[in-house]
Amino acid sequence: MNNKNKSIVIDGRNLSLENGTGIATYARNLSYLLNDMGFDINVLYGKPKLPGKSDFIKEISFFDIQKKKPALLTGLGLAKQLITSPFGESAKKIPITGKVIADNYKDKLPYFDTLWNIPSLFDIAHIYFSIYKRLYPVYFPNTPDIAHWTYPAPIWAVGAKNIYTIHDIVPLRLPYTTRDNKANFLRLINTIIKKSDHICTVSEHSKQDLIDVLQAPESKITNTYQTAKIPEKYLSCDIIDVITDISGAYGLKHKDYFLFFGAIEPKKNVGRIIEAFLSSDVKSPLILASGSGWMSKPELRMILDDNHISNSEDDCKINNSGKIMKIDHVPFRLLVSLIRGAKAVLFPSMYEGFGLPILESMLCGTPVITSNFGAMKETAGDAALFVDPYNVREIRDAIKSLDSNQELRMQLSEKGLVRAEIFNQLRYKEKLSNMYENIM
Repeated sequence: MNNKNKSIVIDGRNLSLENGTGIATYARNLSYLLNDMGFDINVLYGKPKLPGKSDFIKEISFFDIQKKKPALLTGLGLAKQLITSPFGESAKKIPITGKVIADNYKDKLPYFDTLWNIPSLFDIAHIYFSIYKRLYPVYFPNTPDIAHWTYPAPIWAVGAKNIYTIHDIVPLRLPYTTRDNKANFLRLINTIIKKSDHICTVSEHSKQDLIDVLQAPESKITNTYQTAKIPEKYLSCDIIDVITDISGAYGLKHKDYFLFFGAIEPKKNVGRIIEAFLSSDVKSPLILASGSGWMSKPELRMILDDNHISNSEDDCKINNSGKIMKIDHVPFRLLVSLIRGAKAVLFPSMYEGFGLPILESMLCGTPVITSNFGAMKETAGDAALFVDPYNVREIRDAIKSLDSNQELRMQLSEKGLVRAEIFNQLRYKEKLSNMYENIM
């Protein structure tokens, strides 16, 4: 497909400069591949109104840390904006003059040709949908050929082909693991299925969920899978540097700890991981490289109450026994070293749309323990040790098995490197290209 002179817009909803999520990683990787494919790339943010008239002050405001306003003022501002723009709103260009030194955000920014903003767009769009049961219309001075929303955004780019990535339908399948308004989420997904030009998913499991649970037409859905972008300089750096990283930063020994990384939230099953690990009585510690998601305290209650882990305010928390360490903030380079240095990664999630940590671990040559169904099994293929995520004994036995069996660890490491090639960037780009070509 020749994409010269074709433009695409993706949303910046999850591309916050302060935080990172799995969908942010997906959107960022997507932006760079779209550039490789020859698209003119636009990214639409929903920052507060950028003040001033000069391009420079608007650029400063874009990169500035956003101060939270009182909830009442925020609510009043959103209500006023919704009243003044009941039929949608036009995007305004964010000027990037290069005067602001933005190197600090180099790893967090997507690739872009033009940045756009509609004040508080994503909050407004969700309120608009809740009231009117319709997708919020947005307009661009030059209408893009494609709008690829990287999550189920209640937004419609007028005049463009609108594609929505639906990673999973966790709020409907495991309602007790999310805080969404389930009736509103169901209505939104059904609206997207009906109105969208196409739907993108990241696994056959997610695609089948949409077909089986919501009766979405199969012809309207493409599974592109997902890819992981780990810079080669991190993957191929000398093992001595990895040993130095993990020892110097965290006092850890190479291949002598188990690792979980990702947000701590109910579907990640961290509570059972901790219970299984403690009952395994292995000597190697468990490292939780984790930002705290919602309901993280119940997941961590066992180690907080039993003093296996300290409850300090430090980024790195560990008790005297050295059994479990929780690290709140890990730079990406150090995270790659943590993965490469781990004896195994524990990821027996209850549900995933794809399971990106599985692929990232396989790319690093690290064995994985994961769930024996759904997208996790689909992603891992034959390159992981599978368990029932609801069975603590199975998770415990898998930990003990990998802890004591070096040959098994080596086999899974080799299989993982081979399996990861199935999700390389070239194959992902081909799937994306075919999808865009079909809807154009």
